[in-house]
Amino acid sequence: MKNSIYYKILIGYIIFATLSLTLINTIISYKVMDMETARQAAELSSQADSVSSYCIKNNYYTNNPANNSANNSANNSANNSTNSSSDNSIYDYQKDMSRIPLTQDITLWVTGPANTILYSSFPEENPEKLPDFSQYFKNTYYAVGNFFGQTEEEWLTVYSPIEKDGQNYGYIMLNKPMPVVKNSHTRIMNMINVTFIIMFAISMIILVIFSVCVYKPLTKIMTASKEYAMGNYEYEGLKIHSQDEMKILADSLTFMSSAFQNLYAAQKKFIANISHDFRSPLTSIKGYVEAMLDGTIPLEAQEKYLNIVLSETERLNKLTGSLLTLNSFDANGTMLELTDFDFLIIAKNTIASFEGQCNAKNIKIRLNHENSAYMVHADQMKIQQVIYNLIDNAIKFSRNDSEIIINVYNKNGKVFVAVKDFGVGISSENQLKIWERFYKVDDSRGKDKKGTGLGLAIVKEIITAHNENINVISTEGVGTQFVFSLLKGKG
Repeated sequence: MKNSIYYKILIGYIIFATLSLTLINTIISYKVMDMETARQAAELSSQADSVSSYCIKNNYYTNNPANNSANNSANNSANNSTNSSSDNSIYDYQKDMSRIPLTQDITLWVTGPANTILYSSFPEENPEKLPDFSQYFKNTYYAVGNFFGQTEEEWLTVYSPIEKDGQNYGYIMLNKPMPVVKNSHTRIMNMINVTFIIMFAISMIILVIFSVCVYKPLTKIMTASKEYAMGNYEYEGLKIHSQDEMKILADSLTFMSSAFQNLYAAQKKFIANISHDFRSPLTSIKGYVEAMLDGTIPLEAQEKYLNIVLSETERLNKLTGSLLTLNSFDANGTMLELTDFDFLIIAKNTIASFEGQCNAKNIKIRLNHENSAYMVHADQMKIQQVIYNLIDNAIKFSRNDSEIIINVYNKNGKVFVAVKDFGVGISSENQLKIWERFYKVDDSRGKDKKGTGLGLAIVKEIITAHNENINVISTEGVGTQFVFSLLKGKG
């Protein structure tokens, strides 16, 4: 399980999701904190502006008790008797300020031009005078801190100037403890975290669906691959009903197993055919040689059987040569040395090499052509082998006192060659099989049973390598014709 791709995906997903969510949560937390601080600062600033406007409206900027007190101290000490209007101003100022609707956690400061606190909603918790706070806000309307050490805990502080006609009379300051701001931030983050948890749960459900839709078919493919690797090509457990890439992969694997099964069957058949085709002449050679050695065959009769031995040896040599040819095709592909040459020349030379066989069966080979030369672009040696194999095949299965006709003609920009015999013919069910290696038609094909079953397979390989086609037309009891095409050459 630990080594499975599903386990790795699961662990990888959990690690990735955890790290991603942690990182995102941290970034969002800082961002939300900044946004919430700015939001609440905007709310406090609006309230501060309202208080500032209230002070200007009620002339507290000129008639506030602290300013009066400052002015009185600068005057002659003789006039130190209490002014009733000033007393009334103090009373009205404090009374009206105390009526300003503020939440319980907000502290209100009203300062004069000299940063003196003229009014505080919690006077027992605040200093009488503030230091210069022009740098504290750093060109912003709010700041977070302990106000130069004036408070024990961090506050969110906003200010609004009390101004009229271009003259500054003081400031309105509102302070809010940061724990209160953070509580709001915590509520928002709790909602975000719940959303993240829901998203994670949904993603886990998706992962489960993924395991059903992807991992299970993949497991079937892995199991089938192991079965095929062990040679069990008949394994039927690979059934995938989806219409996706997994289905395509499964079908490809099934097709491959079928191909391997066919290849294995062909290999067994190939080995069996080789064993049989080698065993028969070797058995004959061994039997005749032993008979001559032990005197079963008298000396005067040995020449006959030595010729048989020679014939069987030639058969083995031919079989070995054909096998080597096909093996070279399989190992390296059919390597071609393409040149331009006259097909008629190699055709005539090849026909001449069959004079002895033709005379033995009284068969005539007739070469028909309209032009004096047919230039083709092909591998000369291999095309000569094609002609040789086709003529050899035609002679084997032709009746005595018959003829073989080779027609050469131009058609559709190519040179066509047709080799026709008047032999026993090939049945329709066997015409598709004659290109198979070691395939031999039944006994009715002729008296010569010494063929290798590789000649036509070699012909097919060579013509296919030239990107050309070869076809067979045959009627039982009438004869057979092989037709192939070659690319025209220059000259």
